[in-house]
Amino acid sequence: MNLSGQPVQGLATFYKVAPDRILIVVDDLDLPFGRLRMRAGGSSGGHNGLKSLIEVFGEGFPRLRIGIGRSLEEFDAIDRVLGDFSEAERQELPAIVDRAVGGVETWLTQGVTQAMNLVNAKE
Repeated sequence: MNLSGQPVQGLATFYKVAPDRILIVVDDLDLPFGRLRMRAGGSSGGHNGLKSLIEVFGEGFPRLRIGIGRSLEEFDAIDRVLGDFSEAERQELPAIVDRAVGGVETWLTQGVTQAMNLVNAKE
């Protein structure tokens, strides 16, 4: 994930897909668990995978961030990113995935602005 820029660029070149037609979906430690945020472009926000993609595409590609939050028990970010969800979090995952899928479908059919309106609305 951290070095995804080159492989994604290779696929985009091979299939002749412009960066603004590639939706990148990433986990985000700095968003509360279950919070979704879609943007048409922008900075990496410290996310290494997005940094790698920005190196090859610039900031002009859409992204959907899915919050995993920082655990109070785990002080090491690696443990949170690669670790298991709690039982309570696992119970919430189906609804979170459904909202994310709705955002992706809206992006595909209606564009990034409509998807942002849907995904970024607070519950």
